[in-house]
Amino acid sequence: MANQQLKIKKAPERRCTGCREGKPKKELLRIVRSPEGEISIDLTGKSPGRGAYICKSEACLKNAKKTGRLGRSLNAEIPDDVFQRLVEEINAAKQ
Repeated sequence: MANQQLKIKKAPERRCTGCREGKPKKELLRIVRSPEGEISIDLTGKSPGRGAYICKSEACLKNAKKTGRLGRSLNAEIPDDVFQRLVEEINAAKQ
């Protein structure tokens, strides 16, 4: 019998725009800029458009906002209400 190896499927990883660490996709929040230019939080991870990922921590969110990395990743200006919704999502994820 031929030598068969089991293929181990890797979990997809993405890089957080706040801390720049690679983490499994399921541990991160996705922010998406739709083709129409609307910026929203993508809880499913499947919305069409340009996406950026961030850890579920306020420190990473503050760092991404301060350095402007989140806006550069999405090629758009991020409104303050999106940052407020992200803070709410992070707090909800902690509970």
